[in-house]
Amino acid sequence: MSHTLESLTLAVQRNCHIADARHGADYTLCVYLMKMREYYRWEKGLGYAEHLAKEEVGEWLMRREMLWESLSEADLEPLELDGTRYDPFDCESVNKALLPHGLVYSGGYGSSGRPHFFLGRLMRQERPDGLSVLVSDHELARDLAAPPGMSGGQTIFIRRESLRRMLWEKLENWRWSRADNALGRALAHYDFEGDLDGALDAMTDAETDTVLWHELGECRAGQRLGEAWGEMLMDLSATPAELMARAVRDHLSDCLTTLPELLGNGREASIHFFAGSLLGMRKEIFPGLLEAYNAWAAGAGPQPLLEISEAGRAHWEGVAREMLALHEGIGPEAAGPIVELVRRSYL
Repeated sequence: MSHTLESLTLAVQRNCHIADARHGADYTLCVYLMKMREYYRWEKGLGYAEHLAKEEVGEWLMRREMLWESLSEADLEPLELDGTRYDPFDCESVNKALLPHGLVYSGGYGSSGRPHFFLGRLMRQERPDGLSVLVSDHELARDLAAPPGMSGGQTIFIRRESLRRMLWEKLENWRWSRADNALGRALAHYDFEGDLDGALDAMTDAETDTVLWHELGECRAGQRLGEAWGEMLMDLSATPAELMARAVRDHLSDCLTTLPELLGNGREASIHFFAGSLLGMRKEIFPGLLEAYNAWAAGAGPQPLLEISEAGRAHWEGVAREMLALHEGIGPEAAGPIVELVRRSYL
């Protein structure tokens, strides 16, 4: 398997480079530079406590951008295993060949139609609610974005190494101001100053469950909304309406599963982290969720969060169905009306 694994890793990484060539510029400059710095750390196998030499990172960055420029018009390549060629998005077939060898692969689409690929070592496999949950640890190939959780069909992919790296990035950002906010309260549950790696491991363990609960919620939301939702997202790609649609579905997923599980399991640190991770459009359209969190954090008990979760479940499913009805009626022209709908539907 070693020779096959080497060639497979190179093929997956090439597709990751092609995806990055198309979408690396989607980030603001500040976010882009932070992600590239951590991408360099991953590629070089450097620990989080290790100093990164600015000149070396700068030279690597220039070489990487030159590589991306050379691949900007390239097509994604099929993957070859034991003489069989697979479409890079045919995760089910690829994983049938890889799982017996302790490997897991994912290829799918994210926001703005961005492709995401990764290849990693399989840590464990679970089967909740008739779904297949594949949890990976060490990653052999990845793209710049590297989302910690993704779902497709009946399979959920949880990437612990990407989650651990995301937690490190949040810690680094919080350290600039050390604000007394939800994220800071979550981080305070772990000994980051005395044992960085141990704290990252412990927080990764805890937040792996949160990522899983969100993805389970995504699957349940998908069962309610049907395949028309994906078709609508493709038509809304790279518009404000797409951002709103994804935020609406995220809230529905969290109200269906994530929040009830966090509250039912008494996960105090994870509730703080959940609230501290509400940013951008998700934060804007659901102000009642942060109000409920603030009441909970002030000692009101779980009731405010339980109530907003129940209200959000019905509210966001209703908004999502209205969005689908608009899209069914006027197709891609629904982007504007969908924006207006969501603006009228803040909770």
